Amino acid sequence: MMNKAKKNDWVKIHNIILGPEERAPQVPEDTKKVPLELWVKGYLIDEKAEIGDTVVVKTVTGRRVSGSLIEIEPSFNHDFGSYVKELAYIGPGLRELLKGGEHRE
Repeated sequence: MMNKAKKNDWVKIHNIILGPEERAPQVPEDTKKVPLELWVKGYLIDEKAEIGDTVVVKTVTGRRVSGSLIEIEPSFNHDFGSYVKELAYIGPGLRELLKGGEHRE
């Protein structure tokens, strides 16, 4: 993992938006116990920075956001979660139903 970034590098930042004591009174109790956090990916505006530095990024939508630099050239690592056996039957069952497998009036 890289530790130094330069201007226009694709980076990820982190910021605490609200501390637990600043959370709205109507949020659930377990939510009130943790801060409201923000993670943003964007292009580094600063000339150079290291992991942990407070920086400004420009997002793909043009917003400028500041936060602590946590990753340089972050990857997209998402998935749809673990296999759920019951969901495996929904697609084929729905296709059969839409083909007219069940008569409706």
